[in-house]
Amino acid sequence: MSVQPRVSWFEEDVRNRIVAEAMTILEEVGVFVENEEALALLDGAGARVDKGSGRVLIPASVIEKALETAPGRIRVYDRFGEVAMDLGEDRVHFNPGSAALRVYDFAEQRARTPVTADVVAFATLTDALPNYAAQSTGVIPGDVPEMLADRYRLYLGLLFSAKPIVTGTFEKQAFEVMHAMLAAVAGDAERLRERPLAIFDCCPSPPLIWSDLTAQALIDCARAGLPAELVSMPLTGATAPVTLAGAVTQHCAENLSGIAIHQLAKSGSPIIYGGSPACFDMRKGTTPMGAVETQMIDGAYAEIGKHLGLPTHAYMGLSDSKVVDYQAGMESAMGATVAAVSGVNNVSGPGMHDFESCQSLEKLVLDHEICGLALRLTRGIELRDDPIALPVLAEGIETREFLSLPHTSKWFREEAYFPDEVIDRATLGEWEELGHKGAAVRASERVKTILSSHKTEPLDGPVRKYLEELMTEEAHKVGVEELPGLPARVSELSTV
Repeated sequence: MSVQPRVSWFEEDVRNRIVAEAMTILEEVGVFVENEEALALLDGAGARVDKGSGRVLIPASVIEKALETAPGRIRVYDRFGEVAMDLGEDRVHFNPGSAALRVYDFAEQRARTPVTADVVAFATLTDALPNYAAQSTGVIPGDVPEMLADRYRLYLGLLFSAKPIVTGTFEKQAFEVMHAMLAAVAGDAERLRERPLAIFDCCPSPPLIWSDLTAQALIDCARAGLPAELVSMPLTGATAPVTLAGAVTQHCAENLSGIAIHQLAKSGSPIIYGGSPACFDMRKGTTPMGAVETQMIDGAYAEIGKHLGLPTHAYMGLSDSKVVDYQAGMESAMGATVAAVSGVNNVSGPGMHDFESCQSLEKLVLDHEICGLALRLTRGIELRDDPIALPVLAEGIETREFLSLPHTSKWFREEAYFPDEVIDRATLGEWEELGHKGAAVRASERVKTILSSHKTEPLDGPVRKYLEELMTEEAHKVGVEELPGLPARVSELSTV
């Protein structure tokens, strides 16, 4: 028996006020919707639609009905059909941050544009690290055209990791192809609906705008039965009220409008109440994800999502530092801890730094250990024995130590989380013998070891062939005659 440590951000009456005010905002201020199909759905449900401007006033009754049908629990599966994520209540899962424009090249000590080899390495590494429940399309490859990148990074993720994947579309027409890939891996479209192996991020534009692309993604996910993850991004004082409570309220309004569109497209389809807000830095004009106020907004809106009975998501466990240093560890650890004690169901962000724009394989390895510590924290303190300590103390006082006691060998692995050797717990002498290396260097060595040894379970030959043909066809549509070759070092990981 244990109690999961939890922090509360609002009293019950404040949670009710935020939701009520968000509904009033949607009724009186409204949202802008740039997608014709979404406008038609809202119009048919009784919303007031200005077809000229795309501004929509949504009655509370539409929101309330959508909340009634949105499921409170979502299971996401791996390639083998096993539950990898059970989203709901206070169950916490971690996955790497998505859609980085750059990767940090540790050997060169600089950030650069990712290529195919980086995407493959990222997927392989994530597959090998057990504290990540899912992978993500974490970097955007620069060696294919931008209009192809959303499908291509999903393709590589499916080849090189068996974990479920958090992804998203860059173009409306991409969803059909991405869905076909996922259905092929799952078995068919119906099996994919029953056991989804992907989550699609759908991001409104602050303040209160659903673009043509993101509204379509909501609709497509709903009809396919794939979990849609709302990623509202208010920036305090820039694209949202400067107060934290005001930003949480805007976030709620944006997400509620997305839930309405989604449930109108297909009632009962899975949707996640998430986001990636930031407390805007007025000095630098930046969006610090490591700021404590950003993490407070994250924890607070997750509490609102739980109040509404929905699975939750947040971008946490990442840093604004440009390198893998003390700041990176400090901000990432604090974010992961706040996420854990807030009970956020799906935490995206590990590996990321430089304001969500860069991924580092070394940081991904170090953040994996941060996630391990955070997951241990969620288990709380277990009462293993009754009486709690009396019998073992009676025995220990005789031996004057506890190392040799059966009670110790029975429980020490259950009680403590033992991190990988990238975390230094050695004596000074041992550390010096091992080359007096810092955490980033140890992580770099660990990355090389994993990439040279980890073997992802291969896809079935016919499935892989189908994915290759589908991806090649998509490449030809945008004028690419030949896709980049897969790196020889890891290409064998998914061969049959």
